[in-house]
Amino acid sequence: MPRKSPRSRRKPSGSQRLPARARPRAAPGRGRPRAAPARSARPGRASRALKGPRSRRALKPRRAFAPPEPARVTALLGSLEQLYPDATTALRHRNPLQLLVATILSAQCTDARVNLVTPALFARYPDAAAFASAPLPELEEMIRSTGFFHSKAVAIKSCCTELTARHAGLVPRTMEELTALRGVGRKTANVVLGNAFGIPGIVVDTHVARLAQRLGLTNQKDPVKIEHALMSVIPQERWTLFSHWLILHGRQTCHARKPRCSGCELAPLCPRTGVTASQ
Repeated sequence: MPRKSPRSRRKPSGSQRLPARARPRAAPGRGRPRAAPARSARPGRASRALKGPRSRRALKPRRAFAPPEPARVTALLGSLEQLYPDATTALRHRNPLQLLVATILSAQCTDARVNLVTPALFARYPDAAAFASAPLPELEEMIRSTGFFHSKAVAIKSCCTELTARHAGLVPRTMEELTALRGVGRKTANVVLGNAFGIPGIVVDTHVARLAQRLGLTNQKDPVKIEHALMSVIPQERWTLFSHWLILHGRQTCHARKPRCSGCELAPLCPRTGVTASQ
């Protein structure tokens, strides 16, 4: 039996359909086109269109950075030395390898937390060969509380593997050789060189970068550029100590959000560059 078309299956309506012109409502799309709503023009737009493009604001010329006066730098160093006469690294270590591993662990972590982890870690892995052959899951579990434990474990294991293969398990004494190791940047290298080998270097962490700008010693933002800028201002024999001084002062007084400028001994020598709120 042939199937009926869809039109034939429709139920008959009781009233006869009206022609299109007599319908009470126009079919969709066939009615009178609606007028577009009037768009409210912003005040001054027409006048600006007549006058031409909007004039640019006169930009204030940036003041060129002036290097700090040597007398002020000398006074700063003297005040910092009096404030922190026993400044040294807070990372506990017995040899350059332990300091290298502890510095890698200190990234995004407090030194106090690192010092809680390293005694058991150094007892389990006494040398570079032991770190190189350490199972990665076991190493990760021992350093888990320092944060970012997976990337840190990979960095320590890879670094010690390279130390064993290239340097007979000993930590090198040059910036070039140290930064060639995985997980070792200029900051970590300067920590090891300055505190394990007595080779001066400026460690640029968050405290040093913040205080160097507030004290008006540099206007650079990149850590490497800050390091080189400070190297030209601070005497070389004080590079390592200067880093410790700024780190301690940043932790105790010159905080990131609200520095305690009212009780700061460096206030007479500090231009407070970039400080908007203080205590």
